[in-house]
Amino acid sequence: MARERLVLAYSGGLDTSVAIRWIQEKYDMDVIAMTVDVGHQGDLEGIQQRAKDIGAVDAVVSDAKDLFVKYFVWPALQGGAIYEGDYLLATALARPLQAWLLVETAEEFGATAVAHGCTGKGNDQVRFDVSIKALNPDLRIVAPVREWRLTRDEEIRWAEERGIPIPVTKESSYSVDQNLWGRSVEAGILEDPWAEPPDDVWEWTADPLTAPQEPAYVEIEFEQGIPVALDGERLDGVTLIERLSKLAGAHGVGRVDHIENRLVGIKSREVYEAPAGVVLYQAHRQLEKMVLSKEQARFKETVASEYASLVYNGQWFTSLHQDLAAFITSSQRHVTGAVRARLHKGTCRVVGRSAPDALYSHQLATYDTGDQFDHAAAEGFIALWGLPVRTQAERQQLHRPAERPRLTGSTSVE
Repeated sequence: MARERLVLAYSGGLDTSVAIRWIQEKYDMDVIAMTVDVGHQGDLEGIQQRAKDIGAVDAVVSDAKDLFVKYFVWPALQGGAIYEGDYLLATALARPLQAWLLVETAEEFGATAVAHGCTGKGNDQVRFDVSIKALNPDLRIVAPVREWRLTRDEEIRWAEERGIPIPVTKESSYSVDQNLWGRSVEAGILEDPWAEPPDDVWEWTADPLTAPQEPAYVEIEFEQGIPVALDGERLDGVTLIERLSKLAGAHGVGRVDHIENRLVGIKSREVYEAPAGVVLYQAHRQLEKMVLSKEQARFKETVASEYASLVYNGQWFTSLHQDLAAFITSSQRHVTGAVRARLHKGTCRVVGRSAPDALYSHQLATYDTGDQFDHAAAEGFIALWGLPVRTQAERQQLHRPAERPRLTGSTSVE
């Protein structure tokens, strides 16, 4: 009788490499390794071959960069979703896509279970498990790292005893996850919230102190809230992000040092690099200010906060997401135009914006010749606006100045 099959979300690292053999021994299942390419995944052919060398019956690689940008990154950008004001959700956005492809691959191969390499202490286990069960409740979920609780040294020893070819190099004190949209770093000295992140934490961004003295300017064009061009050149989403990431990173833009409230109930110090994301979020927000009404913009801030929490908490495949996404899509129908940003010494500042459907009117805003604002209407407007304030003050005698003795001569303060 054929053995049951399991699809493992395979990164090619130590944990998931050991997991292939561990699942075979503990659960007596054939393992299919699946790697999702969402950018910056390393040597994909080497990763695929390593999985087969360890014992996977098959190894597949899914190029999902375009899917990632179109269906996950751009909607988050349109929504203004930034978790707790700092985190641009790079890893959190990739997990539902990886879970989606994991489930599709399991169904394609007739597998009865899926597995991932998440620990029992992080957010990713929630994102994977909740998404998988939303997409296919019948699939069994195996989480080897959450189950075995081995230290790194014990993992290496376990692998060596079985002759498993594992990618062990000089151990880094950091835990790193990265994709096209951003890079996250934790552990090591970063666990001390008083310690400044060392220089070796950063890979995508130059030190702002040694970044070029001359600023760089970049013009970004949007169509309905989606970036479509840089400096007049239309680009696909993946290329646009890659090109902008290099430009902004070279000027030290995109560093984030953040104390984060994890879903599992602990606070964690996280360091992020998201050069393209930082620039695009600022540009998008400034363009929205040109075209959204005051009430739309105010309500969208509430939606953005809810949307960021939803993504962070692994609730992508929910009705709430569909409801919020409907409002966000509607809010973006006039967010078309261009934004010019200045990149210099770790900062990004929007210095110009233009939109064909802008609510900003020069004729109404100007104090010079051509002013079309009806100044005569202001007096009546103020009278009506202040009417409830004046009525309450008169009837309830609010804010009467307290009596005090007359001041005679000069006073001094010692």
